[in-house]
Amino acid sequence: MDMLQHTLTEAGRLGLGVDMAQASGWPFGGPWVTPEDACKYVAHQTYTVPGGGQLTEAVRFVQKPLLKTVGQPIDIKQLADPIAKNANLQLHAFDQVRFEKPLPLQALMAYSDKGQALDLTSKVVADGKLSWTAPAGSVWMLYAVFEGWHGKQVERAGPGGEGDVIDHFSKKATQNYLARFDEAFKGRNVQAIRAFFNDSYEVDDAQGEANWTPLIFSEFQKRRGYDLRQHLPALFSKEAENQQHQRVLSDYRETVSELLLENYTQTWHDWAKTQGALIRNQAHGSPANILDLYAATDIPETEGEDLLRLKFASSAAHVTGKPLTSSESATWENAHFLSKLSDVKKAMDLMLLGGVNHTFYHGTNYSPQAAAWPGWLFYAAVHFNPNNTFWNDFGQLNRYVAHCQSFLQAGQPAHDVLVYLPIYDSYARPGKVLLQHYDGIKHGFKDMPVGPIGEELLKQGYGFDFISDKQLKQVKTTGRTLQTGGGTRYQTILLPDARLVPLATLEHYLQLARNGATLVVQNQLPTDVPGLGQLDKRRAAFKKLLAPLKFKPSGSAGVEKAALGKGAVLVGKDVNRLLATAGVQREALTDSGLQFVRRRHDNGHYYFVANWSDKAVDTWVPLQTAAKSVALYNPMTEQLGLANWRTSAKGTPEVRLQLAPGESCILEANSGTLSGPVYAYQQATGPAQPVQGTWNVRFVSGGPELPAPVQTSELKSWTEFKGEATRKFAGTAAYTINFAMPAGDGEGWLLNLGRVAESARVQLNGQDLGTLIGPTYQIFIPKGQLQASNTLTVNVSNGMANRIIDMDRNHVSYKNAYNINMSSKLKENRGADGLFTAEKWTPKESGLIGPVTLTPMAASTGAAGKMQ
Repeated sequence: MDMLQHTLTEAGRLGLGVDMAQASGWPFGGPWVTPEDACKYVAHQTYTVPGGGQLTEAVRFVQKPLLKTVGQPIDIKQLADPIAKNANLQLHAFDQVRFEKPLPLQALMAYSDKGQALDLTSKVVADGKLSWTAPAGSVWMLYAVFEGWHGKQVERAGPGGEGDVIDHFSKKATQNYLARFDEAFKGRNVQAIRAFFNDSYEVDDAQGEANWTPLIFSEFQKRRGYDLRQHLPALFSKEAENQQHQRVLSDYRETVSELLLENYTQTWHDWAKTQGALIRNQAHGSPANILDLYAATDIPETEGEDLLRLKFASSAAHVTGKPLTSSESATWENAHFLSKLSDVKKAMDLMLLGGVNHTFYHGTNYSPQAAAWPGWLFYAAVHFNPNNTFWNDFGQLNRYVAHCQSFLQAGQPAHDVLVYLPIYDSYARPGKVLLQHYDGIKHGFKDMPVGPIGEELLKQGYGFDFISDKQLKQVKTTGRTLQTGGGTRYQTILLPDARLVPLATLEHYLQLARNGATLVVQNQLPTDVPGLGQLDKRRAAFKKLLAPLKFKPSGSAGVEKAALGKGAVLVGKDVNRLLATAGVQREALTDSGLQFVRRRHDNGHYYFVANWSDKAVDTWVPLQTAAKSVALYNPMTEQLGLANWRTSAKGTPEVRLQLAPGESCILEANSGTLSGPVYAYQQATGPAQPVQGTWNVRFVSGGPELPAPVQTSELKSWTEFKGEATRKFAGTAAYTINFAMPAGDGEGWLLNLGRVAESARVQLNGQDLGTLIGPTYQIFIPKGQLQASNTLTVNVSNGMANRIIDMDRNHVSYKNAYNINMSSKLKENRGADGLFTAEKWTPKESGLIGPVTLTPMAASTGAAGKMQ
């Protein structure tokens, strides 16, 4: 607590915000978590008893021992139970521990071949003997359910933070866990903590899954309206096509989802309020509808490399009116030591396109200043620390992200379509395990229509968010516009070929149409309700709801329309045609290979636009917004001005965009008339001219040693220079050349460095021009900065890889992590010890490779105006 308060004080002095991870590692857990509050799993046994017979064997289940550790191995028989009683927990770095012991019986049910069900739990005595004679005339199948200790341990825990992970489905377990912080905070001022943080669920990142909680039977009865014990064969069945079994499984998964939401996420959120703080939560990977988990979070946080996955967190934020969506960013962009700043920029662009506007890099560990290079390294692949050779240029990336976020934190989200998440279709699908874990589309919705539909919407340029059943019930119709519980406006809700939809959801969906909305259904209407309780009654009501829908041709090929009250429901296979018929306009700039995300402000829209194709874009793109002015801002170069724009035949603006591969920009479409400087588009007035002569190459920082200076008239990777020192060098070299004023007319010249490995800081005549991190390395030089004779200096930093190659080949120790000590994402980069190694690599391209050219440029401008 002294260290925490020191941190808060220093952060206040420096103007830094502080969020506190509420576990030493993840998930929530620690030494104060008792066996009663630790995560659980369910085990079951079956027995057959003929009519008139008795069960001779004991109703008993002994948990097999299990020990998973990434630290020093140990015999489980040497450990005390519970695990927190043991010393040297850091030494062993336990991941999962199960002790051999009998498990407590939860229920024993008997089912006859004639459909009878009997509860025999009370007839099992202490030694496991069953005091019961089976009624004659039937063969009885007995199901015994036992409660096991899952054994998941806190991952990456620091000293004193080791121990069991909590039972996330138990409110009591969550409250007991948080009470430890109440005790620690007594008499302390922690009001400077902005938010408490949870780094993902990941309980089931272990053998088996945590799928049980002591109150599951009573909670199931209360929520689903029937006794789960009457249907144990359905719960544990492997009959994939048995519909009743699917319905029981769906109800079980829905119950667990609700318990995780209410007993963990909402309970934690309510506790944080007592501390005057927010919660920042990574919900992905949870066995629940993560849209609802994210919605119960003040700052939903995502991670990953898939745009649809990222949209789960931002969708919940948008729908519920939360201003921030955060990200754990650039954790595994490449193998260790290979990620360039341009790779991280691309990862950050993806986050921005996915609705993230509050970036967190994945983290960096403490490293003593006296530690030899490369210092103490984190297990993740991108090393954000001062020993990384990209550190001197890292600030340029951070400025870029900050510029982008300043726009994307302003205003409100401006998407047109809400895509219903068909969670019940997923709940009903049998699997190898009881629970389904949701992590975007690939985990939970794989091979379901919602995935391809989402990809098609992205391709066609429709802005959309996912919405859950719980959130959909908060949507209201305002004229023909839909407004969510968080106050965000949309034009329609798309049902993506959903088969199973709850009665209350369908009822509200159709009421929105009656109130004036035009809603769209891909392929066909839902066919049934999910779950088992009161099935006949719910089915009858379901059919009654759909009966008024009388579909007729809409006038658009392949789209049928049913008028309903003041609105309508459209059905068709082609999503693009469906949305067009509903009056939703797509952003056709995606036809030019561009990607975008859009925000609404008081006078128009902000667009973040990225070109991650392999071709430069110089074209006019349409915008689906009313505007009298469009401003353009380059968040990397900070160039800004009024864009060239014109009015299309449809009355909407078209804007000229010039974007190199990997480049991005911000557009502000404004309904008012802006005046001020115009944006200077670049137009070549002559051919590119090579910068020729002798380059003086001086190695200025890095190691293991500074190679000798080199003079060369031919640019190439410095690993090809003479001497072994350059092949294993990681650091920065200064390339200097003198050149005369180039020929040509125009406002200036475009300096293109060609190929650079990997980032560059450019100086001309002693003046800084800028830092280039790629993937395109070019910068505009105004005519006034060139002289009759000029000196160009380019400081190029390569990656860490070449020095690491040399260290691994010579077996120099640098892997110091006790827990997940430099694991490798790729199998081919693993050594005999299973850890990462670069010893088989060849030296990576480094330095200024060129060709370096200067191209005379004229500024192509539009009307003048004033920037707001």
